[in-house]
Amino acid sequence: MVVETAKNQIILNQIVGQKKENRQVEADVIVNDIKPDVLNVITTNGVVNIYKKEVMEGKIRVDGTISTYIVYIADDEQAQVRSLNTSLDFTQIIDMENAKEGMDAQVKVAVKSFDTRMMNGRKLNVKANLEISANISSNESFEIVTGIENLNNIQLLNNRQKITSLIGNGTNKTVAKDTIAIDTADDLVEIMKVNFKIVDEETKISYNKVLSKADAMIEIMYLTEDNRINKVTTKIPIMGFVDIQNVAENSECEVQNNLVNLVVKPNSREEHSISIEAEIEIVCFAYETKEIDIIEDLYSITKDISFTKTEINAVTERNRIDDIYTLQENIRMPELEGNVLDIQINPSITNTQVRNSKIIYEGNLNLEILFEQNNGINLRTVDLPFNFDVSSNKIEEKSSIETMLEIKQNDFIVKDGTIGITIGIKFNISEQKNKVLNMIKEVNMEEETNCNTYSMVIYFVKPNDTLWKIAKMFKSTIEDIVKINNIEDVNKIKIGQQLYIPRFCRNKTIV
Repeated sequence: MVVETAKNQIILNQIVGQKKENRQVEADVIVNDIKPDVLNVITTNGVVNIYKKEVMEGKIRVDGTISTYIVYIADDEQAQVRSLNTSLDFTQIIDMENAKEGMDAQVKVAVKSFDTRMMNGRKLNVKANLEISANISSNESFEIVTGIENLNNIQLLNNRQKITSLIGNGTNKTVAKDTIAIDTADDLVEIMKVNFKIVDEETKISYNKVLSKADAMIEIMYLTEDNRINKVTTKIPIMGFVDIQNVAENSECEVQNNLVNLVVKPNSREEHSISIEAEIEIVCFAYETKEIDIIEDLYSITKDISFTKTEINAVTERNRIDDIYTLQENIRMPELEGNVLDIQINPSITNTQVRNSKIIYEGNLNLEILFEQNNGINLRTVDLPFNFDVSSNKIEEKSSIETMLEIKQNDFIVKDGTIGITIGIKFNISEQKNKVLNMIKEVNMEEETNCNTYSMVIYFVKPNDTLWKIAKMFKSTIEDIVKINNIEDVNKIKIGQQLYIPRFCRNKTIV
């Protein structure tokens, strides 16, 4: 006979698969008829747009494009600096063993480097080396038995656990637009480089809605009619609502802003401005953390009861940890003969260890220094290794760690052929603790019991015994065993210790 139980329903967002892979996107680029031939490629840069993610059986598909800018020396009498804008479309399939349709995917794609090779003066081969990080999660509903109803003489072993459960998730798209004014003395010929990043993210929660606010920071390098290189920077506010039922002010929200499409277009020369339009996908997961009493074990002192258990992998705690690492370095560049036009910083983590309440990082900063030389421009790459420890009492050796790096400071001073550079890197760390919980799923009571009258036995404590195990074995209670034996601490019994056990009902089999 099934015993009537009180139950609590929770929804857990569980990581099904995680993978980080290096991939390569390759394409041939033809130089436009209106542009001069290529003599030498100086540098290539680009911005990643992801416009589609799809979870399928055993894999995830990612569709996107890389808005690419190639800076080169023209094959003409003046050896002018010119640029070429193209798009590298890609479709990548990432194998995920447990992936199924309908699951949620979080994907981040970063360009680690470009390899651009001349085929001839009108044709280039471009290879973009990508790092793709993909997480797939599923939302599963579980019913937890929290009590037994309409049945007396039940003994329960409760374990109070903190569990983070999913309230809900949602997405929305928003568009950020702006027109950036450039110097009125600049007649813009073409755009040479675009940097795009989302900064200053924050969320606010109202009834059934999550408001996401951030800024799109955009830096544009451009070439003028009189062959000068200039830069302009702007911030565009990003704001959008995500509807999530039952989200409240005390909920915890994780928001990710993803670039879907970016259009950067120079306006007419008379306007001296550049139009920008960015389409952003806002992805939000809302959680609540609460303490619940989980029944680990139960028995009746007068009935024969059996039960089934289910095993779930639960998140018991989520934390956000932020820290800043600052690196100062002097880079000697005797070949520098003019201004430093730009320093592109590509950070990467090469090794991560978790121990003693800290995360130990080893990494590398790849610097691409664009500078003036011999009335033209040149590029130099520099690698700066770094070590950095993040300490927090929230970190445990079994913690699950995910880290994103963000460049917060990029300042440099040029003096006597040396570049003094200060780089600030923000470590955005998501930490969570997972625990496998065995939860009672269904309780059954047998029709027939085999109970005798009250009696007393003497028992000697064996290795791995607890008062709960002993009481359950003899269908007694912890309270009565403690009272009869004058036990001061229920958690302290000794091997070989003699105990008097009041028996209320004889088990059919006593081991």
